[in-house]
Amino acid sequence: MLQTPKFTPQDCFDVAVIGAGVVGCAVARRFALAGARVVLIEKGPDILSGASKANSAILHTGFDAPAESLELQLVRAGRQEYLEIRESLNLPLIKTGALVCAWNPLEAAKLEAIEAQGRKNSICELKLLTSAEARKSMPGLAENLVAALEVEGEHVIDPWSAPLAYLTQALALGAVFLRNADLLNGRFDGEWTLKTSAVTVVARSVVNAAGLYGDVVDKRLGFEPEFQIRPRKGQFVVLDKAAFRYVPRIVLPVPTEITKGIVVCPTAFGNVLVGPTAEEQDDRVRATVEKDTLQALLKRGSQIVPALTGMPVTAVYAGLRPATEKKDYRVYCRPKQRAITLGGIRSTGLSAALGLAQHALELHGTFGIAFAPPTDAPRVGVPNLAETEERDWRRPDHGEIVCHCELVTMREIEATFGSSVPPGDFGGLRRRTRAGMGRCQGYYCNARLAQMTKGLFETPLAVPEFERL
Repeated sequence: MLQTPKFTPQDCFDVAVIGAGVVGCAVARRFALAGARVVLIEKGPDILSGASKANSAILHTGFDAPAESLELQLVRAGRQEYLEIRESLNLPLIKTGALVCAWNPLEAAKLEAIEAQGRKNSICELKLLTSAEARKSMPGLAENLVAALEVEGEHVIDPWSAPLAYLTQALALGAVFLRNADLLNGRFDGEWTLKTSAVTVVARSVVNAAGLYGDVVDKRLGFEPEFQIRPRKGQFVVLDKAAFRYVPRIVLPVPTEITKGIVVCPTAFGNVLVGPTAEEQDDRVRATVEKDTLQALLKRGSQIVPALTGMPVTAVYAGLRPATEKKDYRVYCRPKQRAITLGGIRSTGLSAALGLAQHALELHGTFGIAFAPPTDAPRVGVPNLAETEERDWRRPDHGEIVCHCELVTMREIEATFGSSVPPGDFGGLRRRTRAGMGRCQGYYCNARLAQMTKGLFETPLAVPEFERL
């Protein structure tokens, strides 16, 4: 079972980051690179225990973000940094490009405005296409397509390895990661005293990156929340790897004021994703899947790409986005209390995470706290899970293959527990290795996984029950 890192009550961190989603991990890395002593506090058993674990894994350009908005600025900055550091961290980039597809004349009439918005946002790789041109770019699109806008810079990445790499580098620079540490309250008296369900932490400043609990954490820190989280559920269907050949590009709908809409896109793991929905709810924890909704997603996917009709479903899942009463990012800086809140980070959070981290460091500069940056950043890398690069099963002496659906080796599984950020539960193990995430969803390998991880997790692994769509 994982142990809490050792430090004394007298230890004072420079920065306490609350929430180990993709934004929190990126913030921890950025401050550690700046020379700060960082502690990352997470209420769950692992990174990505909240909203970040479920997304569409698209590296956005910001072509449709509001002009001159903070979101646009940070999406562009985050995307640029990802492209700069991904090779050194062994992170994949699947260069798919995207098509914003109009399926009726009303939608087609909006494409010119979307293109103009993109160019205003300094996104130049845009091109209006006729139906014939778009279908030449992606032959599988349905014949009733009216027109499309090509966005060459939209790509697909691995949404789970990126934050793992960010935190791994932060830990190599001396950061501390606390799991199962729910923030109970915080008090500022020249420095922050943060009482968690695990330990009490002292820090000179605090960054709230708590996602679905961003408003709750602000309140526990003694602030009047500037926003209210309104969880927005998104359901997804993951199609079998056989579908991959028919979806070489990201297919985006013409967006609405409420949502970016249903996307059909390839994944880094060789599957095809259809979703998400956009459903308001009060519950911040449970994200249920409904058979009727999933059936509707399958129907919509087959309407967009007819070859997907009848394609086997590998998995279904639902995630929650930390929406608020406004569409904008909700970023607040309180210099007197040395506190920063990064709230309301929704579907573009994966792309903007590194940009948000840069922005948080800039805001922190107003606090008058100086750091001494390290002379050299340690080089770290995470294992590759993308189908576009060499996987461990292709290498010699890989040993037993534990998960045959995803070709996950025993060596890969064992390596996760010897890493600086070992998984804290079975969800974390799956996200680090993809074991149990293939066609059978763990039906054949879960018993072996349970045997290998006996006593490591608080919640034992159970073989799931299945209901095929």
